[in-house]
Amino acid sequence: MSPKIDGPFPSARDDAKLAEQVDSNPAYRLAFKDEDFILRDDLRAVRLQLEQMKPEILLREHGIRSTVAVFGSARIPELAVAEQHLAEAESAARAHPDNAEMARKVGVARRMLANARYYQEARRLGEIVSTCCTHPNECDFVILTGGGPGIMEAANRGAHESGAKSVALNIVLPMEQKPNPFVTPELSFRFHYFAMRKMHFLHRAKALVVFPGGFGTLDEMFEAATLMQTGKIERIPFLLFGKEYWERVLNLDTMVSEGMISPEDKGIFQFVETAEEAWHHIATFWSLNGNGGGAVPAPQAPSGPAD
Repeated sequence: MSPKIDGPFPSARDDAKLAEQVDSNPAYRLAFKDEDFILRDDLRAVRLQLEQMKPEILLREHGIRSTVAVFGSARIPELAVAEQHLAEAESAARAHPDNAEMARKVGVARRMLANARYYQEARRLGEIVSTCCTHPNECDFVILTGGGPGIMEAANRGAHESGAKSVALNIVLPMEQKPNPFVTPELSFRFHYFAMRKMHFLHRAKALVVFPGGFGTLDEMFEAATLMQTGKIERIPFLLFGKEYWERVLNLDTMVSEGMISPEDKGIFQFVETAEEAWHHIATFWSLNGNGGGAVPAPQAPSGPAD
């Protein structure tokens, strides 16, 4: 908590407490305690500023200097869960052999079982990267995710199991969305605005790591790629896990041949298959000592996106 400034004025907290004792009409409420007023469309700029300031202030107070942002599908489970889903899908399909939809679900369940290896790699990556957070009061290369299940859970889990802090940037969605249990509670943030959430993903990032995912993952991925392509942020390691998946989903060569991107734009991304390979790219880029263990020199603060 920020230290209180000694001075003659009462604090906002003090006045808010006094104001609660007064039965007042809406116009008489303190503006910052008037929820109906704060939620008006006219106050959108204020709410955007609050969503920028709250995580920024708390991350500074917790000594989070830089992060490794991990993106990926919320639907990729760990191995045991994937095996159970496949068994259930196959059982249902055997009971209804002529049902095409159940047969399709078996195919998807088999793919998800194959993709479960990415859960383990994200978990391992969270563990390896988190060994760089060696300072008690200032932490570098802190794992940061969207805070949900799947790949996000795995990365936060690896950090948690190594005894390190990790950050989550969750968001309010129509379906239930809550942070996974492995996030550091004091560093678990919730957003209303996607734009502010994505800004915080990049603001302290020393590397971006993208596992297989769907629309949300692609949105976050291409937001960052566009900022790098246009020079709005500096190029940092931008790692895509699973070359076979990404080359089927993205045909960058077609975009080059059609003149939609330049050949050098392909260099924004690097393919990796294992947590160790990903960490090697990050450590090499930032000239870190060792391979994830031991003392790590404090890197310079990233420039982040333009204000």
